[in-house]
Amino acid sequence: MARRKIPLYGKILIGMVLGLVWGLSAQGLGLADFTDDWIKPFGDIFIRALKLIAIPLVIVSLIDGVSNLSDVAKLSRLGGKTIAFYLSTTVIAVTVGLLTVNLIKPGTFLSSERRDQFREQYASDINLKVETVDAQEKGPLSIIVDIVPENLFSSLSDNTNMLQVIFFAILFGVAMMMSPKEKVAPVKSFFQGANSIILSIVDIIMRYAPLGVFALLASMRIDVELVKTLGVFSLSVVLALAFMAFVVYPGILRLFAKVRFVPFMKGILPAQILAFSTSSSAATLPVTMKCVENNLGVSEEVSSFVLPLGATINMDGTSIHQGVSAVFIAQAFGIALNLEQQLTILLTAVLASIGTAAVPGAGIIMLIIVLQSVGIDPAGLALILAVDRPLDMLRTVVNITGDAVVASVVANSEDKLDAEVANDPTTTIDAH
Repeated sequence: MARRKIPLYGKILIGMVLGLVWGLSAQGLGLADFTDDWIKPFGDIFIRALKLIAIPLVIVSLIDGVSNLSDVAKLSRLGGKTIAFYLSTTVIAVTVGLLTVNLIKPGTFLSSERRDQFREQYASDINLKVETVDAQEKGPLSIIVDIVPENLFSSLSDNTNMLQVIFFAILFGVAMMMSPKEKVAPVKSFFQGANSIILSIVDIIMRYAPLGVFALLASMRIDVELVKTLGVFSLSVVLALAFMAFVVYPGILRLFAKVRFVPFMKGILPAQILAFSTSSSAATLPVTMKCVENNLGVSEEVSSFVLPLGATINMDGTSIHQGVSAVFIAQAFGIALNLEQQLTILLTAVLASIGTAAVPGAGIIMLIIVLQSVGIDPAGLALILAVDRPLDMLRTVVNITGDAVVASVVANSEDKLDAEVANDPTTTIDAH
């Protein structure tokens, strides 16, 4: 009988548990210095690898994704509605996440001594960056002005200028879409190939994740206080995800599609189960399409356009997680982010969601972009990696639910929605 391989998420969970055990016991066993010298560097390598791939992933994913929207030119009305609703729900999602984390303040559950320790360990230059931002006299539109780069190569050399990189990538992709197809075909093929290669690099890095997670957690001084704080952080994320799923989405469905939420949730349930188990919008896409068409009454013409696009640019759950995580890490460092910095988080999370690959682990790389956009050391990811996997499963469910909501709304606006099926889905399909 063939031995069953442990899936990657299982290995990451094992690395997480071992790292927690090591971190809890290292201090008492006198292994703190050994851990810092011989184990922590492997965690640093993991973070460096994630930072290394962040800009290339954004550039090739965005250029490839935007340039693939050539159908939007042909289906301008359908494409315009789809993109408008996707961007709107993403903005709402990030806003919900930011409001939740600012109300609950999970990072403040750490003692001031512990926050000072994290500040010293992970954020030695944050004060300088925050003072630099605060010292600059900013106009009301300065955040928009700062998005446009003066020098692309200068922007590429500093991950804190990620919004400028995103702006250029979108501009490049739109220009490709507007250019004659025969002339840009070689360039398009290059970015498609490059995107495949970059995703393979992401896969390689994530294979190293169990060791990286172990090293990062082992080198932290873990105690009951930190575990409690992570619990409050997780609760903040779950509450924001639940608000999006059970308050915002029902309102959108009722307002724009005249679809009742309970039948909608029954119809999309098989896809939600698969999304929860795989943490991948892309892997769930075929089942999502079947559920939306067969159980929610959306025409194939709409679902075949809206849902694949949603798997690429609509990441409501991931955006919530990024907003909550960025502010939580800043709170844990004892840094109070001002309004402009939180608006930067919102903009970066929305734009970065367009380039987020619909595979497990890609959200962490996008979170690095969000963190660095406001000058927070991404090594602070060590604080949340221990609980990232279960939260990833939940946010993927919200991601694909948002896709189905927008598909229903767009179908209704195009008279391509069977209202009887949508409001009474008596037949469901198997998630497999």
